[in-house]
Amino acid sequence: MTVFQFEDRIPRIGKNSNICDSAEVIGAVTIGDNCYIGFGARLRGDYGEIIIGDGSIIEDNCVVHARPDEKCIIGKRVTVGHGSILHNCTINDSVVIGMGAIVSDYAVVGTWSVIGEGAVVPNNKDIPPGKVAVGVPAKVIADTSEEYKALWDKYKDLYADLAKRYPKGLKIIHLDYEF
Repeated sequence: MTVFQFEDRIPRIGKNSNICDSAEVIGAVTIGDNCYIGFGARLRGDYGEIIIGDGSIIEDNCVVHARPDEKCIIGKRVTVGHGSILHNCTINDSVVIGMGAIVSDYAVVGTWSVIGEGAVVPNNKDIPPGKVAVGVPAKVIADTSEEYKALWDKYKDLYADLAKRYPKGLKIIHLDYEF
């Protein structure tokens, strides 16, 4: 993992959280307990601040950033899918952000909402709690079902467990063979 202080901005990382080796955490970034930050993720708190709640998952190749003197806030037990971009937005607790989705400046995603894969939540858009939003721009199409919530609770627990296993289980190996 690469964790950088930037000027007087120092990252804070909670207990039992794992930041994968190729991820970068820069500046004013607070990561709660039991979080997983995937390979290639970049969290830039260089002139803004990022706050990530306990048990949240930022999967591979995500980008999280905030405007100068502002915040990007990610609640507790949030899943941010591979390759997503979160910029200066507020993501409330238990949200699922699908792979490749973008949530832009001043957007707010309500508790237990789902942003579909590849969706774009534009500036200042509010997605109410417990809704499913898809498309470009994102539009609410359904309510988040109780079955979906139960399924994603299990997935979130899998990543919390993975965050605990990575520090001891991941080893660099050198393959010695010819093609």
